[in-house]
Amino acid sequence: MTFAHPALFYSDEESYIDGIVPFVVEGLANAEPVVIAVPSRSLGLLREALSGFAHLVTFIDLADTGRNPGRIIPDLRAFADRHRGPLRIIAEPVWEGRSEVEYPACALHEALVNYAFSGRDLSILCPYNTTTLSHDILADAEKTHPVVIDAGGHRPSDHFHPARVVVAAHTMPLLIPEGAASTSVGAGAMAAVRAFAREQATKLGLAPDRVDDFALVVTELATNSVRHGGGESTVRVWTESESIVCQVNDNGHITDVLAGRTPVHANDPGGRGLLLVNRLADLVRTQTTSSGTAIQVRFDLGNKKAT
Repeated sequence: MTFAHPALFYSDEESYIDGIVPFVVEGLANAEPVVIAVPSRSLGLLREALSGFAHLVTFIDLADTGRNPGRIIPDLRAFADRHRGPLRIIAEPVWEGRSEVEYPACALHEALVNYAFSGRDLSILCPYNTTTLSHDILADAEKTHPVVIDAGGHRPSDHFHPARVVVAAHTMPLLIPEGAASTSVGAGAMAAVRAFAREQATKLGLAPDRVDDFALVVTELATNSVRHGGGESTVRVWTESESIVCQVNDNGHITDVLAGRTPVHANDPGGRGLLLVNRLADLVRTQTTSSGTAIQVRFDLGNKKAT
């Protein structure tokens, strides 16, 4: 088995189970590790459908660990690195209830899967509900998956072009509202940035046990921005849709599309900053062009600590 990344278009519970269970059972019969990473409401359904085989499968609640799509590839890469040889994954990063702010990060994730796992001996099956998801989302799925499985069977996607989805996600404007608190950052000013972040997080109502995480994320973004983005940046903070939002703008350009999603080995000197940002934030969005870069992070107000 070589790398495969099909989309499963299903319309109800029956077609969902019929599309996933044989894929899982075939993998287990071949002694291949199997991971099922789906939203919590589907975990019980699949456990029941797999019956006596469920204990052989690794289950992940993607509504929790995958709330920020930027966490999914690092987690799956780490699992794949621990299990050399053929591997099967069911990953459902897009479900009914994903917000308009979250969805572009989901589409970007699906496009980047094709780069992150190219050449690996594994298959990642991605279910899409054709009843509840929009036509535009299903059209994006055809751009990010080379094969589509539906009621008619397997078919190649005539629209497969993940690079276009990556470019579209990275050039989508990230807007800043009037009145956002802001501070300019230069080399040697990280203590002030951390203090600014803590002050804004506390003032805007972030849960006390997440204030340190927010301050750490903002400081990491500012540090990377100063180091790689021209020597200075601007940090802005505001609240929106029950979230506290921070956006860092600079004059740099991120050319590595997998930045922040590639596991870092113990001996590597750097590369952990954006990984940490993806791990702690509830959502990360990036706009990057030759004119500059903006990275926007969101923390849910009053939400539980990220895991």
